[in-house]
Amino acid sequence: MAKRRLTPDDRFALKEWEELIASIRESSDINPSDSIAEIEARKKRLEADDEAWFKYYFEADYTCEPADFHKEATRRIMSNDRWYEVRAWSRELAKSARSVMEMSKLALTGKIRNVLLISNSADNAERLLLPVFANMSENRRIIQDYGLQKKPGRWEASEFTCLSGCSFRAIGAGQSPRGTKNKNFRPDFILIDDIDTDEECRNPDRVKIKWKWLEEALIPTMSVSGNYRILFNGNIIAKECCIKFAIEKALSIPKIGHVSIINIRMVDIRKPDPVNDYKYGVSVWPQKNSEDDIDMFLSLISISAVHKEFYNNPVAVGEIFKEMVYAKVPALGKFKFLVIYGDPAPGENKSRKSSTKSVCLLGKLNGKLYVIKCYLDRGLNSEFIDWYVKLLEYVNGRVPTYCWMENNKLQDPFFQQVFQPLVRKVRRQKKIALYIKGDEDKKTDKATRIEANLEPMNREGNLILNEAEKDNPHMKRLEEQFKLFTLRLDFPADGPDTVEGGNRRIDIKLRDAEPSTTIPRKVMRKKNKNRL
Repeated sequence: MAKRRLTPDDRFALKEWEELIASIRESSDINPSDSIAEIEARKKRLEADDEAWFKYYFEADYTCEPADFHKEATRRIMSNDRWYEVRAWSRELAKSARSVMEMSKLALTGKIRNVLLISNSADNAERLLLPVFANMSENRRIIQDYGLQKKPGRWEASEFTCLSGCSFRAIGAGQSPRGTKNKNFRPDFILIDDIDTDEECRNPDRVKIKWKWLEEALIPTMSVSGNYRILFNGNIIAKECCIKFAIEKALSIPKIGHVSIINIRMVDIRKPDPVNDYKYGVSVWPQKNSEDDIDMFLSLISISAVHKEFYNNPVAVGEIFKEMVYAKVPALGKFKFLVIYGDPAPGENKSRKSSTKSVCLLGKLNGKLYVIKCYLDRGLNSEFIDWYVKLLEYVNGRVPTYCWMENNKLQDPFFQQVFQPLVRKVRRQKKIALYIKGDEDKKTDKATRIEANLEPMNREGNLILNEAEKDNPHMKRLEEQFKLFTLRLDFPADGPDTVEGGNRRIDIKLRDAEPSTTIPRKVMRKKNKNRL
């Protein structure tokens, strides 16, 4: 009989399995000479302490001390025989790893007899169940204390029954969960992990169909009169998703329902607030995720991705500025003049809690506003002034250029005492004609002003970002701030505010440059019908 050749996917899966098994064996060393009395004493001691049990039997997964919210979540699921919980936890908070340990302890101690693990696909469900299967197969500490778990018959990663008496089955969303009895035991633990997908969440009807399957086909497999634990693991990735529906359900059944929303950083662990958690929160699990590590990783992805994956806050990108137009900027010499406009955010540091500073080089031609080049980042005041210098050097005298800086009454002391001395210092040191005028015009509400003055221009294709700067991180940040802009100002809008301020100064200058129109008195007399 010919042997089936392994595909690349098969080889990759085999390699992953071998690495997982090696890790479990390496971290589950035992003393073979332990007596039955010693084993029973150890089991009794560890079973009385969930965290100690996890740390001993799952040493490979228990790499960091848990946070308080981990321990509280475990106490709830372990101590309630009938329970419905949603853990909307950020990425990097060990949702799945903790659930594996909890299920395993409940199974080995006889508290549960029939587990269903549900995910967005059968393959993903099997992948999530694999750590349980591997530990039941190869974990020497589990085997020494609870006996060999591998049972004759079906012993596959997607479905297996341990000698402890508990069965496990991986099911993809939409598959039939019928016929899942373990002897006479109906499912008494359902773990729904990673149920939502980005693709499905773009179509609310598909989400509703999946939720209907969860409520009508899956959950009714449990016993009305028996024990049942239902646990959702995931995070809120869309305005309509199964995790949000599960949260609503859990809140509607307060006797057995609980919702735990944990962001990667929080101001108050009991009160999730994604906007303020993002701005002012601290790591909820500092034992694993340091502030520096979080800063570094989140800097790799867009703000919208950060909020969706780490703050349970799916952002509607393009709520007001749906798309930004990139195009070639005309030769600078074709502009009558250019404006460099800056928004000096408070703060003299680069920490994530400081606001972004912004300086933009702008020009207007044939009714189109061009963002020729911009700087948008957190930085020092000296760096902020240096951006003006760089933009002047970029223009290189090819066209008259006016430099402005936002300067309301509250900002004026800072403008006079901090920025003006910095400007004078730069003029002396770099021998450059840098003169920045404070924009003291009284402005209306920031959000309304940006929407009213820039959105119509953008909608008509008259707000242009320089295509030559499309890959520049500063221009990318400006585009992102435009797309994330809302009238609620949920996210920084320093870049759009700078563009609006610069556009206003350009319009004022263009009006001032227009020649005045003189109407002769004779013409006015002719138009006056009441004159004799």
